[in-house]
Amino acid sequence: MDQLALLLVLLLGAVVTVPLGERLGLPSPVLMTLLGIVLALLPFVPNVQVPPDFILPLLLPPLLYAAVQRTSWRQFAANRRPIFLLAVALVFVTMVAVAAAASTVVPGLPLAAAFALGALVAPPDPVAATAVAGSLGLPRRLISILEGEGLFNDVTAIVLYHVAIAAAVSGTFSWPEAFGQLVLSAVVAVAIGLALGWLSNKLMSLLGDATLQIGLTLLVPFVSYVLAEELHGSGVLAVLTLALFLAEHTADADDVMGRLAGNAFWRIVDMLVTGVAFGLIGLELHNAFGTAGDRMGRMVGWGGIVVGVVVGVRLLWLLPATWAAKKMHKLRDYDEEIPVSWRETVVMWWAGMRGVASVALALAIPLKTDSGRPFPGRDEIIFIAFAVIMSTLVIQGLTLPWLVRKLGVRADAGAERDLEHSLAIRAARAARRRLREIEEVEDLPEDVSERLMRGAVDIGARISPFVADDERREWVAKRAGRLKAVQRIQRDMMSAARHEILSARSEPGSDPEVVDRVLRHLDVRSMR
Repeated sequence: MDQLALLLVLLLGAVVTVPLGERLGLPSPVLMTLLGIVLALLPFVPNVQVPPDFILPLLLPPLLYAAVQRTSWRQFAANRRPIFLLAVALVFVTMVAVAAAASTVVPGLPLAAAFALGALVAPPDPVAATAVAGSLGLPRRLISILEGEGLFNDVTAIVLYHVAIAAAVSGTFSWPEAFGQLVLSAVVAVAIGLALGWLSNKLMSLLGDATLQIGLTLLVPFVSYVLAEELHGSGVLAVLTLALFLAEHTADADDVMGRLAGNAFWRIVDMLVTGVAFGLIGLELHNAFGTAGDRMGRMVGWGGIVVGVVVGVRLLWLLPATWAAKKMHKLRDYDEEIPVSWRETVVMWWAGMRGVASVALALAIPLKTDSGRPFPGRDEIIFIAFAVIMSTLVIQGLTLPWLVRKLGVRADAGAERDLEHSLAIRAARAARRRLREIEEVEDLPEDVSERLMRGAVDIGARISPFVADDERREWVAKRAGRLKAVQRIQRDMMSAARHEILSARSEPGSDPEVVDRVLRHLDVRSMR
C-alpha cells in the first residue's frame, strides 16, 4: 500500500465512521483515531510521510474556517471572559505545570524543552471538542464555550511553543522579547485577517456565481494562514479573523442557492479533513512508540504523570473559574454563557481532548539546536505528547457519551422551542409588514391581498405551529396535512420528470450540456 492508497482509505473511513458513530453512540473522530491505530499495526501499511511543517497549514485552515461557520462574533464577544480564562490563562497554567512535572521526572530534560512540551499539550483540540460535544446534545452554552476555547487556545499555545523552541534551540530566553513576539504575532494576524476578509468580500460581489464564491472561500483560509506565518504572525488567529469577518459581512438573505451550496460544501470538507486529521493521529502512534526503544516502561510512567497533570490542572482550574463566573453573574448582569451546575463543569472538564495541533507541534520539533547538537529530549517529548493525545482523545472521547448520560446533562429543549417560536413570530411579522408596504404603493385585488396575508401567517406557522391563534391552529394543522399530501404528489411528479430527462442523456443525438441544464432547472424547482 502506497501513500495515495492510504489517503484514500482514510477518506473512506471518514465517510463510513459518521453513520457508524451515530449507531454506536461514539464520536466519529475517536473512531477514526482507532482506525488509524489499527492501520499502523498492519505490516503492509507504510509509515506516514507527511512533512510535519505541512500538517498544520494543510489541516487547520479548513477545520477552523468550518468551525467558525457554526458560531458568530456575538457569541465570542459575549463569552470573552470564559474564553480568556480557558483559551489563554488555562493554556499558560497548563504549560507551566507540565513543564515543572516533566523537568522533574525526565532526567536531563532542559527547562526550555519542558516548556515546549507543556505548550504543545496544553490546548484542547477545537475539532475534537466540537465534533464530540455537538453529537451529544449538550446545552448550547457549553458548546459555545468549548468552541470558543478550542478556536482561540491554539493561538496562545502555538506562540508559546515557538518561544520555548527558540529558547531551547538558541540557549537564550528573554521575557520582554517573548512578550513582544506575542503582541506582534497577534497584531499581524488580525491585520492580515481583516485585509483578506475585506478583499474577499469585494471579490465575492464581483464573482457572483455561487461556485466561484465557494471556491474562493476554500482558498482564502490557506492564504491567510500561510501569509501570516510568513510575516511572523499567528496563522490560526488570521484564519479566525478572516472567517469571522466573512461570516458577518457576506451574509446575503436572498442568496438561497449560494447558502445551501456553501453549507453543503463545507460540511463535506469538515467531515473529510476531520477524518484524515484524526486518522493521521492514530497512524503516527506507531512512530511515536518507535522512539521509546528499551525505555518503554519508564516513558510510559513519564507519560502517565504528564497525563495526570494535564487532566488534573483542567479540573482544578475549572472549579474555581466557574464559581467566580457565577459570583460575577450575581453581581453584574453579564451576557455570557457559563456552566450552571457542577455536572456541566465536569462535562466541560472531561471534554478537554488533545488532537491535531498537538500532533503537528510534536512532530515539528527540530532535530538539532543552533550548536549542532541533537535537540534535548526530542524522543521523550514526542512519546509523552502522544501519550497525552491518546489518553485524552481515546479514553475521554469514548467515555464522554457515558458520562453525559450518567450526569443527565442535556440541552434545554424548552428554551430552544421558545427561541424558535419567537423567531417564527418575527418572520411572520416581517412578511406582513412588507405586504402592507407593498399594498400602499400597489393596488392589489382584495382576494389576492387576503391570500397573501394568510401566506404571511403560514410562514410563521410552518416554523412553529403555536404562532397561529387557537382558532386558526386547527385549520393550520389540517392545511399542513393537505400540503404534505400535495407535496408528496408533486415530488413524485418531479421525480418522473427528472427520470425522463436523465434517460435522454443516453439517446442518440442528445446534447449532455443541454440535458444537464434542463435537469438543473428541475432540481432548483424541486428544492423550492
